[in-house]
Amino acid sequence: MAILELKNISKNFGGVRALRGVNLELRQGEIHGLMGENGAGKSTTIKVITGVHQPNEGEIYLDGKKIVIEDPKMGSELGIAAIYQHVTAFPHLSVTENIFMGRERMNKFNMYDWKTMNAEAQELLDDIGGDIDAKTMMGDLSVAKQQLVEIAKALSANARILIMDEPTASLTKVECEELYRIAEKLRNDGVSIILISHKFEDVFRLADRVTVYRDSQYIGCWNIDEITQAELIKAMVGRELTQMYPTKNAKIGQEAFRVTNLSKMGYFRDISFDVRRGEIVALTGLVGAGRTEVCQSIIGAMHLDSGEIYVENKRVKNHNPNEGFKNGIGYLPEDRHLHGLILDMDIIKNTTLVNLDMFSKFGWMNEKDEEQKVIDIADRMELKAGSLYDNPSTLSGGNQQKVVFGKLLVNDIKVLILDEPTKGVDVGAKYAIYEVMNELAAKGYAIIMVSSEMPEVLGMADRVIVMREGKVSSIFDNINLGQEQILASALPDYNQEI
Repeated sequence: MAILELKNISKNFGGVRALRGVNLELRQGEIHGLMGENGAGKSTTIKVITGVHQPNEGEIYLDGKKIVIEDPKMGSELGIAAIYQHVTAFPHLSVTENIFMGRERMNKFNMYDWKTMNAEAQELLDDIGGDIDAKTMMGDLSVAKQQLVEIAKALSANARILIMDEPTASLTKVECEELYRIAEKLRNDGVSIILISHKFEDVFRLADRVTVYRDSQYIGCWNIDEITQAELIKAMVGRELTQMYPTKNAKIGQEAFRVTNLSKMGYFRDISFDVRRGEIVALTGLVGAGRTEVCQSIIGAMHLDSGEIYVENKRVKNHNPNEGFKNGIGYLPEDRHLHGLILDMDIIKNTTLVNLDMFSKFGWMNEKDEEQKVIDIADRMELKAGSLYDNPSTLSGGNQQKVVFGKLLVNDIKVLILDEPTKGVDVGAKYAIYEVMNELAAKGYAIIMVSSEMPEVLGMADRVIVMREGKVSSIFDNINLGQEQILASALPDYNQEI
């Protein structure tokens, strides 16, 4: 039986049609995958279901009855809750305070009943198996555990329909398994889940059925055991991708970049490796291994205790990211919202902000040259935007990532450090980013790619550097290399010497 149905839903924002007659049927006690490229309409659908947006056309049915969800408060009262990729929590408040925010329990003296709230919060957390103390500060928890708190919060409001938006995008393999277990438990308890994910592993592991949107339209719905990954990709992008990773034609040349004995107390020690022109080197390992910290120290966002950095055999010292950039090192951060974009500044200014000197003369900006440069970069990145004068906040996650990537292409830098470059990006946008990476490698750029996705590492890298507990555990040539070798080298009990 369908608990929720969307029939012929359309939603317009001015002259832009974000949804065009889409359908979605969610059954009682099922996990239903919702897939599509960035910009396909998934996020707008969430906001229609939760009451953030009102559809211009179409009908919504809950338990077979036609309803109008007027606002998020009404959506919550109807038992609908959403958990987003970027957790919207209050880090300086306790887990209990976050769970009961706006729904606090009061005692007979009209004061907060912390004893009752702590007990109820702990019971919810214990029930889902999160191993979390309800009195812990939210900011002290990992992203994975914060998501579990959000699930507990939804259950505390008696949610019958739970929407999970990219729940595993920032999680390790182990944390993903924990989330899978909890999602399956919720389904067995009768909760209906809409799972939005770019990861095929998530959908094939959890979903009973999957619906695909493309270009804001409904494409189809399939039982998960009746569709292959290749067929899903074709439904999502409208064409077959004969291979997930484009063929690389770069010629690997002389050394372009080298670090020796980099150390930062508490984060990493004695890190040494090199990257050659035209080479893509993957830096991987478990979360907490120190990969991002090494990259941030290289570009000057963190200060090194010791070690040396060389760009084309010239030693450089980067006291801040701007110095790193001027010394020929570009950095794409893992968190595009926090470190990569100014969301209320237009795409052109976001792209050129790191190198305004290129477009100025005698203190005056040549806005025509600036615009043309960004047009060229947007074409190369296959950026989908209404206008380059729109703000990144209007773009899908994948297109926001392309804007951040485009910033690195403004200047003629020599070394590219890409920290999780395809995080939260759909399969079509991933392929476009991979093509640009290969194109840049063919032009002689040295590329360091930090990635937690083993297929991506094996599909794109020429060499693989594995970090474990702040040190380089192994360096592999990517010839007949398997995921098992990489994972074994990343695990704490691995004893092989380099």
